[in-house]
Amino acid sequence: MTELMVNSMLDFAINTSTGSMIDLMADCLQGLRVIDLTRNLPGPFATRLLADLGAEIIKIEPKNGDPARAFGELFKALNHGKTIESHDFRDPQGIAAIKAHLKDADVMLDSFRPGVLEGMGLDAKTLHAINPKLVMVSITGYGLADSDSKTEINHDWAHKAGHDINFMAMSGVLDQLKTADGEQAMPNVQFADLAGGSDTAVISLLAAVFAAQRTGKGRHITVSMTHSLYQHLVMPKATGTLVKSFSGQQPAPHHDFLGGLLPCYRLYKTSDARYMAVGSLELKFWQGLCEALALPELKNSHWQRGVMPNTSESQAAAKAISDKFASQTLEHWQQVFALVDVCVTPVLSLSEAKVHPLFVHQDEYDATSGWQQVQ
Repeated sequence: MTELMVNSMLDFAINTSTGSMIDLMADCLQGLRVIDLTRNLPGPFATRLLADLGAEIIKIEPKNGDPARAFGELFKALNHGKTIESHDFRDPQGIAAIKAHLKDADVMLDSFRPGVLEGMGLDAKTLHAINPKLVMVSITGYGLADSDSKTEINHDWAHKAGHDINFMAMSGVLDQLKTADGEQAMPNVQFADLAGGSDTAVISLLAAVFAAQRTGKGRHITVSMTHSLYQHLVMPKATGTLVKSFSGQQPAPHHDFLGGLLPCYRLYKTSDARYMAVGSLELKFWQGLCEALALPELKNSHWQRGVMPNTSESQAAAKAISDKFASQTLEHWQQVFALVDVCVTPVLSLSEAKVHPLFVHQDEYDATSGWQQVQ
């Protein structure tokens, strides 16, 4: 931990008012009853978000338990505060117990492959006969296809097994994660599970619940983690075309507009082999950056001044800034940019982030909600 971070910790004690700002959101979904048949990460994280907003979550595990139990603290972080039951999903009595819960539930969430619910007797036709307003959300790897879907989606991936790394790979997202040398990077954050699965499931189910409250009719929704991630590629789809317009070729991810091509938007290595994240995308921030680095001659070497990143002037600016950052340690640059608001931050390790003032209000599970109630 750097000296600056230690000093920041002394300056920022846990803010109880901030904690209450988060807790005030816990009544938003009171009365929403969710039956969670999911396991591992995507579904349980989705219902974790719902529980934090006040929903009642009944988690039903198979007799052999959720595989996430093997990770100990992960299982606790995902599932604390939920009612947990265990039933045999292959036994008619177990299915009957699940159906009993579903009679007055608002939502059922599952993560089975397409067709499994029908085999268990938990398909939409059967369940809507019991509870017409029930919203069913199935988190899948690759979505539906052919006769499984009402839309014209034609592929043979619906029943294939996969994990986060596979969904990232097939969506094109994994290829976007390249080192500065163009080597493939292996992410340690489960983007497909969380953004493609959990977050997309929460958005779709809340929309469907809102509709069911108005119409009295539930529905069965399938979330595709792969397709959701592909949808998140909105920026590189656009910037790739932009870069091609002035370079003549489709850029590799680490040479894309926001992938490291611009001097004002990239990572710079420090003398102690750490990194500073420079996001001085707009001209005013770039010029402030140049002032802070004592490089005023570069203030107009910016894409908004017509200096495009494939020019020698832009490349020379990147080299000068790289050399400047490489001349001092991360702690030095933290102290410099703590006083200058130009979108430049240190790249923190997880252990450093945990004790940063931004996160001192985290709970016993090392979690903090992304929302705060202002009024």
